[in-house]
Amino acid sequence: MLRPFALHRPGTAEEACGLLARLGDDAVPYAGGTELLLLMKLGLLRPRHLIDVKRVAGFDAITDGARLTLGAAVTHRAVERSPLVGRHCALLAAVARHVANVRVRNVGTVGGNLAFADPHSDLATLFLTLDATVELVSGRGRRELPLTDFVRGAWETARAPDELLASVRLTPWPSGTAATYVKFGVHERPTLGVALALCRAAAGARVGEARLAIGCVDARPARVPAAEARLTGVAVAELEDVAGAVAEAAAAAVDPADDLHGSADYKRAMVAVFVRRALRIAAARARGDVAPAARFPHAVVA
Repeated sequence: MLRPFALHRPGTAEEACGLLARLGDDAVPYAGGTELLLLMKLGLLRPRHLIDVKRVAGFDAITDGARLTLGAAVTHRAVERSPLVGRHCALLAAVARHVANVRVRNVGTVGGNLAFADPHSDLATLFLTLDATVELVSGRGRRELPLTDFVRGAWETARAPDELLASVRLTPWPSGTAATYVKFGVHERPTLGVALALCRAAAGARVGEARLAIGCVDARPARVPAAEARLTGVAVAELEDVAGAVAEAAAAAVDPADDLHGSADYKRAMVAVFVRRALRIAAARARGDVAPAARFPHAVVA
């Protein structure tokens, strides 16, 4: 049962931040509430004030320009259906389509997902390959942080108590990039997520830049520089020849813990397996062949 609380519905970011500053630890921001309300029902969180940010001007907007910007109150469903997202990053729309279930997607928000810093986040993992930054606002002004600096660990972020996460900004991949997101899980929260993007060099026959992020096995998602370096410069026709080395580098980079999702050794083994699968799919995409994705039921491919 939920304990009594006051619900505030500010119309501007300035008003919302003012409430957070004035009410202090008794107040928390509220958007979709898919995680927040669960904690409140369990009695793990007992705020006396909820600051509803869904009506804050601009927080529900998706805009493009130099970068693709998703307002903090944009729902997963809106990301899935957005023509702008489909035009600039079709893989993001596909990943949003596979977040949890349709009930969660209709109310859960991008900002809430990132601000809650649940280690089992599909979006946070994919966003790392899109050079994501988050915009934070407060009465002291605005600041922008790389997502890698914003998410500090499991359920821990760099957001100050009087700040709101206003938006996330993404840099779409260059034209011709072959990308995939592969995830595994027996429940709605993924046990493992692998995001891979292969950006072609100018000539098109080799990988000019590779981006690989692993999520859901550590306290926070992270890029794998050693694996990315191993892929850079490799001919598209020879990508599957380096799959073993790339998978080993990815498995060595994670530091999982034993939990209900499996032992640490099991998770490392699964990282290697799914990185190989992701590379196989991305390599096929780079060659113009989309068939391999159909053989992996947990793969989401743009």
